[in-house]
Amino acid sequence: MPEPFNESYFRRYYEGGRSRVYGAPQIDQLARGVTGFVRWFGGELSSVLDVGAGTGLWGAWFRKHVPAARYRSIDVSEYACVKYGHELRDIASWRAKKKFDLVICQGVLPYLSDAACARAIENMAAMCRGFLYLEAITTRDLRDVCDRSRTDVSVIGRSATFYRRALGRHFEPLGCGLHHVVGGARVFYELERGRR
Repeated sequence: MPEPFNESYFRRYYEGGRSRVYGAPQIDQLARGVTGFVRWFGGELSSVLDVGAGTGLWGAWFRKHVPAARYRSIDVSEYACVKYGHELRDIASWRAKKKFDLVICQGVLPYLSDAACARAIENMAAMCRGFLYLEAITTRDLRDVCDRSRTDVSVIGRSATFYRRALGRHFEPLGCGLHHVVGGARVFYELERGRR
């Protein structure tokens, strides 16, 4: 059985022009927003973990805009690790001893089984001393939001409730995909918090 995240997968969704889900311009906007809010809330950006780093767009952004940050990237794809320089790691079974100011997890969790997804969230929480940026499409997103011509729909559709419940054990939601680890140093105004 071929590796699901092989060269053809990356060409189709991330390296090809017309079919690409997003590219450097979109990550530039997203990274500016995420890091801007982390800084607004008084968070540090000295260490960053990128889970499922793919084509390395976040890493390129941090090297250009926050070069002092210690950036670490992991992926389960041998292809992506060889081509883009990530560590070959599975977030559902791997946990670093160090903690990070920001953990980025974009588009990974919908590919994992329920049990693996819960373990991944636990591992990210254990490695996070500050903020998590999470993007995970839900069943509703697949039905009503995603551009199916540019989105890999061969994922596990789950409700937002599933993710909120699993995340809520470890993170406080702030909205727009940003979360803060429970027990972390930052405090938030009531209306800065997302729905629990």
